[in-house]
Amino acid sequence: MDPTINYHVVAIPYPGRGHINPMMNLCKLMASRRADILITFIVTEEWLGFLGSETKPANLRFGTIPNVIPSELVRDADFPGFLEATLTKLEAPVERLLDRLEPPKPSVVIYDTVLAWVVRLGYRRNIPVAALWTMSAMVFSTSCHHDLIRNGHVKANVSERGKDQVDNFPGVPSIPTADLGEGQKVAHLLLEGIVLVPKAQYLLLASIYELEYQVIDTLKAELPIAIYSIGPAIPCFTYIDNSIPITGHNVPDYMKWLNAQPRCSVLYIAQGSFISLSSSQLDEIVAGVQDSGVRYLWVARGETSLFEKGGGGFVVPWCDQLKVLCHSSIGGFWSHCGWNSTKEGAFAGLPMLAYPIVFDQISNSKMIVENWKMGWSVKREGGGVDTLIRREEIAGLVQRFMDLESEEGKEMRGRAKEIQEICRRAVGKGGSAETNIDAFMKDML
Repeated sequence: MDPTINYHVVAIPYPGRGHINPMMNLCKLMASRRADILITFIVTEEWLGFLGSETKPANLRFGTIPNVIPSELVRDADFPGFLEATLTKLEAPVERLLDRLEPPKPSVVIYDTVLAWVVRLGYRRNIPVAALWTMSAMVFSTSCHHDLIRNGHVKANVSERGKDQVDNFPGVPSIPTADLGEGQKVAHLLLEGIVLVPKAQYLLLASIYELEYQVIDTLKAELPIAIYSIGPAIPCFTYIDNSIPITGHNVPDYMKWLNAQPRCSVLYIAQGSFISLSSSQLDEIVAGVQDSGVRYLWVARGETSLFEKGGGGFVVPWCDQLKVLCHSSIGGFWSHCGWNSTKEGAFAGLPMLAYPIVFDQISNSKMIVENWKMGWSVKREGGGVDTLIRREEIAGLVQRFMDLESEEGKEMRGRAKEIQEICRRAVGKGGSAETNIDAFMKDML
């Protein structure tokens, strides 16, 4: 046992990039703030291969369990089955790992809210647990009340446009019932974790307090546990100044390409690492973006054959997204509106083209477009999930979106800079992120 270590924190993330990233960023911040804390970050052997080379503080280490769940590389094929495996097959190997950990005994276990079994584990071992919610506070609130609307305990009102609207979720603006989703298998499994949150000792929200204060304050009044908004929970501290091109040795080719582009001229396009677009819609998007004549940097995993060589853009299978978003040549962000991407776009102060597909992406896109007013929706009003958007529409939309001189564009970009300033204050000295992380660490130790 290291005599300088007085406290031990165990982190158990849900094995998905959108969940592991905020958990890792939180743990790095905690480890860097106190040298007398040891943090054990539990991952499968496969995820250790993905994360093992990451730079991290010396007092943050990995704890590894066998690959008892389907591979990250195939989880798209059966997401309900993958989710169920995380809820039924991880608990036993995590228990065995905890039995082998060096002292001191864990002071707290921070776990992803999806992994409901960790609450039971904490009770058995008499260890306090802290639930980390990696989506927006608004989605947490609506999820808490999901069973009420499903069972008819909360009534929906019909708006003037003929859509069912729910307007009595505390702290949440009116929301169409269609955006709440159906009570299918995935929703049921996710809700199990939310139901057990009041049994935890702490709730950590990966949200920026200033952007969701009404919902967060309402949750604090409603729930019987301590709540801390620790967002944005992104690795933002090295990307504050985006006016200086990134140069030097080992600079990726995509960064060299960005360095050579005019200021605010490139559209960054990323549809996420999980749910894929239909092939027909992807064909239309690729053709529309290329027909627009706008420069683009596109993250595409297996679809590179669709792109014309010399078509005005750069295609990569992966990139350091936040570093790209903060580059001076990037003028806009086409996003699937996952919560991490939403926060990174806001932090970078970029206007966004919102193209959500499933889950919380839909409500995140409404936050971007309707609440923050820093983006446009790609999908037409009233268009269903299967409505094909043609290349001509996409080309025209992209051209208007990237027009730096239009009045509507200037207004949107100005609003994006206002949201950016809110994010920068949150991560600054004395900001809400620092204040809440310090308060959580003080309370848990």
